[in-house]
Amino acid sequence: MNSLLTGAQTASEGTSATPNAPAPEPSSQGKLVLRKFLRHKAAMISSAVLLLLVLVTVLMPIFWPYDYEQTVGGFLPPSGEHPLGTTQVGKDMVSQVLRGTQYSLLIALTVSILSTTLGVLIGASAGYLRGFTDSAASRLTDLFLIVPQVAAAAILVKVAGGGSWYVVALVLAAFGWMPIARIVRAEAMSLSQREFVEASRAAGAGTGRIIFKHLVPNMVGSITVNATLAVAQAVLAEAALSFIGLGVQLPDTSLGRVILENYAQLQGRPWLFFGPFVVLVLISLTINFIGDGLRDAFDPRQRRMKA
Repeated sequence: MNSLLTGAQTASEGTSATPNAPAPEPSSQGKLVLRKFLRHKAAMISSAVLLLLVLVTVLMPIFWPYDYEQTVGGFLPPSGEHPLGTTQVGKDMVSQVLRGTQYSLLIALTVSILSTTLGVLIGASAGYLRGFTDSAASRLTDLFLIVPQVAAAAILVKVAGGGSWYVVALVLAAFGWMPIARIVRAEAMSLSQREFVEASRAAGAGTGRIIFKHLVPNMVGSITVNATLAVAQAVLAEAALSFIGLGVQLPDTSLGRVILENYAQLQGRPWLFFGPFVVLVLISLTINFIGDGLRDAFDPRQRRMKA
């Protein structure tokens, strides 16, 4: 009898202790975003492919026996020694693609960083300050949006006496900040009405502190997604400029320039054209899929992840 009472008492204590047990702490926003991104199959596959492509582009030239400036024999067909053959002047096509990919990625990353920084500064300032600042920034954004990007960039590169990769990057960045500026402006206008911003303003916080301490951190999702997509757009824009002969010039190179130099061989020697073309398309596709995964991961309304 005593054993039964003891067992019942223990069971009741265990039952009563359960409701009082501390609930598990909810995952942080960063962990939740990471978990959702890792479940996005297309984004994860694209990330792996892009990472592999970057590693090959950076490390393979160290071990590849042919330098991008070395000449061997003109128009050699694909072989074990030259998997993509050689160009008309005798340069190994694999080394040309590797060098062009390095410059294309360097230009794209530079454009993304510069255009994102400029767009965030203009958009956040316009959305928070409003009034004359908002009107001036909006008119400036509209003006840049109606200007054909590739045509204007080609003219500016030519005027700058350019052709260097950094000149092309600066010009493309000057015409790539508008989309993110409009998105950041809209979010800044909404966030500026929140209680935490009003509290900071009442506590005497300055404009710069409110923008960079409170507004921008709360827009990190949109900024990250648009910065990622800006890389893909910059790759294609640079390729378009170089393809028409108004982008990167020798001694610098890029995928667009490599495609331009071998476009005439599309019929007779298609491997010279499709080698850099496939790499260009692969970079653009993988970055766009990664951008889709980031957008879904940062979206609080997204419950089920896409395959």
